[in-house]
Amino acid sequence: MQSSAAPIDLERLAGRLAEVVTAAGAIAAALFAKGGAQKWTKADDSPVTEADLAVDRYLAERLPPLAPGSGWLSEETADTPDRLGRRHVWVVDPIDGTRAFVDGVPEWVVSVALVEDGKPIVGIVHNPVKNVTHAAIRGGGATLNGRVLGVVDAASLDGARVGGTKSLIAPLRPRGVQEGAWIYALANRLVKVADGALDAALARPAAHDWDIAAAHLILEEAGAKLTDFDGALPSYNRETTRHGALVAAAPERHGVLLAAIANDPTLTAAKEWTR
Repeated sequence: MQSSAAPIDLERLAGRLAEVVTAAGAIAAALFAKGGAQKWTKADDSPVTEADLAVDRYLAERLPPLAPGSGWLSEETADTPDRLGRRHVWVVDPIDGTRAFVDGVPEWVVSVALVEDGKPIVGIVHNPVKNVTHAAIRGGGATLNGRVLGVVDAASLDGARVGGTKSLIAPLRPRGVQEGAWIYALANRLVKVADGALDAALARPAAHDWDIAAAHLILEEAGAKLTDFDGALPSYNRETTRHGALVAAAPERHGVLLAAIANDPTLTAAKEWTR
């Protein structure tokens, strides 16, 4: 398995990563402010814009040299099996929340993680319009614009603000769950659990590595958990990039949510995607 030639200094890497992602975000923000960015519809019926592609090109030029020998996985780059033989892989969503970008809603983010042996070790989720940056280093904690994050836990769902689709939240309402504000971008939704804006977040099946890798690390370093509906941790840089339905919350609340999901046929049925 190919790897970087020398051990990675994560703190130094995180600083350089923040500089690159901030510059990439500025590219997208300029096009967002201008409005009317050229857009297309991809084969899966999802939108892509000239901003997605411009940010992807910028990051593809600047990130791999930060970890020599690293592979590349991005939503906007054709995937190849080369990454599977790499110990370190950049996992990138140039713009997570492209629909928000197209609709003129400033809830989209640039999401980047470096994965080592299937686990994220550095991650950043950056909203350039609102100047909000969530970041984390494996074993080094998570921050929001430099402020250290730590989740608050509870062994109850009563009054819990949960982000996600109505179809996932509705079965939990009898447990006292409240529907949190809708957030277009999954990475952005997940990090709202890390910073306390949401108490938990749910995601339908078929999220990709690039949607969740950076947010996963930020959640863990803030003291929260991200798993599928069966309690299994996501693993990255596999042959498939897709994941089942997901739940993010502080540990005790996460356990209560998993139990509620397991006892609800609607949610149990919703956890699968066609493999």
